[in-house]
Amino acid sequence: MRILFVTQYYFPETGAPQNRLAGLAIELKKKGVEVEVLTAMPNYPRMEIFEPYKGKFSFSETVNDIKVYRAWIFTSKNRSIFARLLNYFSFVLSSFIVSFKVKGKFDFVLCESPPLFLGISAWFISKRKKARFIFNVSDLWPESAEKLGLVTNAFFLKLAYKLEAWLYRKSSLVSGQTQGICKDINTRFPGVKTHWLPNGIDPGRFNEGIDSFWRAENHFNKSDFILLYAGIIGHAQGLEIILLAAEKLKGEKDIKFVLLGDGPEKEKLLKMTAELQLSNVFYFNSIDSTQMPAIVKAIDAAIIPLKKLDLFKGAIPSKIFENLAMEKPILLGVEGEAKDLFIEQGRCGLFFIPENADDLTDKILMLKNNRALALELGVNGRKYVNQYFNREKIASDFYSVLSDLLN
Repeated sequence: MRILFVTQYYFPETGAPQNRLAGLAIELKKKGVEVEVLTAMPNYPRMEIFEPYKGKFSFSETVNDIKVYRAWIFTSKNRSIFARLLNYFSFVLSSFIVSFKVKGKFDFVLCESPPLFLGISAWFISKRKKARFIFNVSDLWPESAEKLGLVTNAFFLKLAYKLEAWLYRKSSLVSGQTQGICKDINTRFPGVKTHWLPNGIDPGRFNEGIDSFWRAENHFNKSDFILLYAGIIGHAQGLEIILLAAEKLKGEKDIKFVLLGDGPEKEKLLKMTAELQLSNVFYFNSIDSTQMPAIVKAIDAAIIPLKKLDLFKGAIPSKIFENLAMEKPILLGVEGEAKDLFIEQGRCGLFFIPENADDLTDKILMLKNNRALALELGVNGRKYVNQYFNREKIASDFYSVLSDLLN
């Protein structure tokens, strides 16, 4: 079996699709699948091409014994919709051109969305490679962009929805990162075959024997109660709630908030932090994913928020998994599927009402003042993700679906 991943995002970038696809590729390869990847020059989230990829239109390398083909992409720190579209469409074009360097036929071409537009290039590549087309949906775009107010042009939205429908209908399989995504697609397009392909964890990366000096190296005290948000600092997360909670907890000198990552909302949050004179909030830039286990081990709990939108009731933020794998309880501000799985079923943390700083503040104090509860929730979380969100199991289930499609 041969499969080509077509994705704008891939290792050594950090992020949910990067980690998920790299992990899936490794697990499929263990099963004898020949996996190759066609991706962009690494640049995310700082929108600047990494060294040593600068100045190249195409580049080939082997990463974890997997052949990776990289194509040029337009990058800009300008956050306008025009710059974003140039970023997307530049890779649509360059990925198709560089695909001619990928030799031989494939059984499957799997396209990662968003960006939705990459499906155009990936579908044509699948036709040329005589492969079945798989469209992998990690975010219901353009619906999410419309609901968040990121795209408001009615004509453009109409075209995007038409493209979305066309790609679903052209797919042999549409995989979704959450059950909510799959249900949404099946409701709107009953004839489309879907498969739940969740994020997950590699238990071997997150073990109790990891040494961590991060707390001491960054001048936190042993007695500090450290709350971590790690991930994209974007529009969907509504991270202002963390700063509002930090303001309410100024009097609790041993409670510290750490925001680790980059993204379009970071400058806004830095300005808000200064205006509120928050000395209990600390910012760190994005890091390599290999460093995350040591950082997660050093903190006490993770905050995982999203804005209060019906759209996010089917969302499962990927940052849930690495925190639970390290036995850290989560403070989850996400309604719907994530709450059902990780709060109600797994008992892995405490729920707070999205965009409600008072409720988040109460839950922080509950965890801080009841360390036995925090420990219990963390232990529950590790057991839960190891049992239900193990990447090896996820890949095995996906491999069975692919085998059925071939047969």
